[in-house]
Amino acid sequence: MGLIEIEGMEFYAYHGHYEEEQIVGNRFLVDLCLETDCISAADTDDIADAVNYQAAYKIIKKEMQIKSHLLENIVKRIIDALYKDLSGINKIKVKLSKMNPPMGGKIKKVSVTMSR
Repeated sequence: MGLIEIEGMEFYAYHGHYEEEQIVGNRFLVDLCLETDCISAADTDDIADAVNYQAAYKIIKKEMQIKSHLLENIVKRIIDALYKDLSGINKIKVKLSKMNPPMGGKIKKVSVTMSR
């Protein structure tokens, strides 16, 4: 087994419970960890034998453009889309962070992490 990790993907998006968040927007960070069998790709040096992490990024980017009220909803959609569109994945872990959330105080970020 092996892990493919894409860390610190940054997006500006319009997610949030409050109407203002969906108008003004905010910065979001996404970290992705894919568990897969890397042996074949390591042996052949052929992308056809690997999980294409550029395709994974494009899937995440597309899902981040769809407005949602909750981080949990976005993370679930990302996981569902990755399993639907990519093959060879045994486990997915996604961490989504909203930077400087409007919670009434100085907060660096709030994050939701889910795996399946």
